[in-house]
Amino acid sequence: MILNTKTFNVFCDESCHLLNDHQEVMVIGATWCPDSITKKIARDIRAIKVKHGLSEGFEIKWTKVSKSKISFYLELVDYFFANQALRFRAVIVPHKSRLDHQRFNQDHNTFYYKICFYLLKNIIENKSLYRVYFDIKDTLGIEKIEKLRRVLHNSGYDFDRDSIERIQHIRSHEVQQLQLADLFIGALGYLHRGYDTNEGKLQIIEKIRFYTNRDLLRSTLPTERKFNVFVWESR
Repeated sequence: MILNTKTFNVFCDESCHLLNDHQEVMVIGATWCPDSITKKIARDIRAIKVKHGLSEGFEIKWTKVSKSKISFYLELVDYFFANQALRFRAVIVPHKSRLDHQRFNQDHNTFYYKICFYLLKNIIENKSLYRVYFDIKDTLGIEKIEKLRRVLHNSGYDFDRDSIERIQHIRSHEVQQLQLADLFIGALGYLHRGYDTNEGKLQIIEKIRFYTNRDLLRSTLPTERKFNVFVWESR
């Protein structure tokens, strides 16, 4: 156990991570915040829902973004950038069909764990404790979690073995921060796939661009702490 340190909750989600799902762009991302303020952030987000005439149980999802609810989603983006305790990081794989797994003696599942590692690499610091949560989506989820735990705790990587207190599944409809991660990875995936037909979704992307002063098509600096984006480039 690491003493005299902060504990952070990391909420991870993914989009189009399967190899043969007919989508070129894969995005995996996470929002994270100190454990001490996690419940307050959840209350704040539920209050924003109610303010816009939605139930507290309404699930924030990129696929639900529409022009009729755009003021709600834009306020969520405002809230994220105004709250210094909330952060986001994403890893984007722009061209899954170009991945040469054979060259690197790996299969797509191994590549998936590698991307998870790169996601968490810029989040986890050895002087703090982290609880990592993944959205539960499929029947292989538990096996993936156990494999990821072994990968992250492997002595060949640069994480302190005590830094990650737990890795487990949660359900997105129960966790506001995970829903926020879904919104942001959805925005990045939409942009990198070149879509431009949904006016509401484009407004969200432009709002994120306004706050970050980035086009979101290229990697941010590794030291970017608020909204960090890493675009994977195949070698």
